[in-house]
Amino acid sequence: MSTAVKSYAAVDLGASSGRVMVGRVGPDSLELTEAHRFPNRPVRVPEGLRWDVLGLYAGVLDGLGAAGAVDSVGIDSWAVDYGLLDADGALLGNPVHYRDSRTEGVAEKVWASVPAEELYAATGLQYAPFNTLYQLTAASGSAQLERAERLLLIPDLLTYWLTGEQGTELTNASTTQLIDPRTRDWSRGVAERLGIDLGLFAPLRRPGDPAGVLRPQVLQETGLTGPVPVTTVGSHDTASAVAAVPADGERFAYICTGTWSLAGLELDAPVLTEESRAANFTNELGLDGTVRYLRNIMGLWLLQECVRAWGEPDLGALLLQAAKVPALRSVVDAEDAAFLAPGRMPERIAEACRVSGQPVPVSPAEVTRCILDSLALAHRKAVEDAQRLAGHAVDVVHVVGGGTRNALLCQLTADACGLPVVSGPTEAAALGNVLVQARAHGLVGDLAGMRRLLVRTQSLTRYEPRGGTQRWQAAQARLARG
Repeated sequence: MSTAVKSYAAVDLGASSGRVMVGRVGPDSLELTEAHRFPNRPVRVPEGLRWDVLGLYAGVLDGLGAAGAVDSVGIDSWAVDYGLLDADGALLGNPVHYRDSRTEGVAEKVWASVPAEELYAATGLQYAPFNTLYQLTAASGSAQLERAERLLLIPDLLTYWLTGEQGTELTNASTTQLIDPRTRDWSRGVAERLGIDLGLFAPLRRPGDPAGVLRPQVLQETGLTGPVPVTTVGSHDTASAVAAVPADGERFAYICTGTWSLAGLELDAPVLTEESRAANFTNELGLDGTVRYLRNIMGLWLLQECVRAWGEPDLGALLLQAAKVPALRSVVDAEDAAFLAPGRMPERIAEACRVSGQPVPVSPAEVTRCILDSLALAHRKAVEDAQRLAGHAVDVVHVVGGGTRNALLCQLTADACGLPVVSGPTEAAALGNVLVQARAHGLVGDLAGMRRLLVRTQSLTRYEPRGGTQRWQAAQARLARG
């Protein structure tokens, strides 16, 4: 193993912002600094909701220019969305946003050809209306898809623009609902039955594989001196974040918090039972043959949308006020697709409480407490269900990502789960991205070694559960009754 200290640029794109982080890694050191942060604002055009992918790419170039000399670059982003290229490699329009309405009612068409039970048994992916499979079904017959010669998931598209090389990274491909989690290869039978041309996808790459070098034009625009390699990382941001969970051993659950909460376990094999499908758990692929067995929860998107509707009040003050609101007064189902679309979130939460016969939250503090209690309750249910369905007990819950800044949510999650919560690191996806690059260059060892380095170098906070879990059990039962 090398004893040198090297620098790596982690391009980490979230649903609301992008960032280029620089990680300096040595045998016993890991430091992360922010080179550049930029907004990720979707645009609604007449044909629907679209990503401003050109603006994102400009932010990436600006960030690489600000990063200075680096030994490698890696890219991760959100999942499922893609860009289509024509025969000349040119982008055919801005990528469709996963919150666009085009997939409404599409699942039923898919299930008519491949029943939901068979689809889960073949791919292990939970039902989510925006999975790439449903997006491709919705796009069938469109002019863009008819002209397309290549489909690249978002991180692979940006890698292509940086290097001129095309590939499909495996952890992100596993979110398309077109990968068999047992073979870690394409589910060709599913694609054939649904008329999806797997030839659209570039060859699969694994985390750690080389992905090319920065093109001369990129070097010129960023001021970097070549050659600068681009390394394939866990390009689904959750895969990178889970790689950066500072766990000791295997008896842990994780919650990757941000716009979404992804709550579950790290397993050696997928769970493909009918009971698992009914519980809406997904089997996505992680590093080193692992499976991310998790459930999607709406996450801090609920609070982000409310804060936007309230005119961006001070979040710290709002959380202090919310902490004084009585616990579990009102809760909503944080997995309900009714909260997926943007707009009027405070009113929609109030209406859900009204319909279910609960006290209606009125003030921003009351709505905020309703959201945080609801998220903690959803975290509890996901952690409980995952242990039962996988036969895998845990002793601790690790919370990573942006939600680590929300101490109230972390404490409520500990209370709800009845387990200690270890919070941190906040920039887990960027750290996982950096560590995979460092491992590819011989600076760190296996996944366990990566995690030991995180424990030694990152600031972590521990929250102990307060009181019993009886009131959370009662709230869970109340929510189940509807």
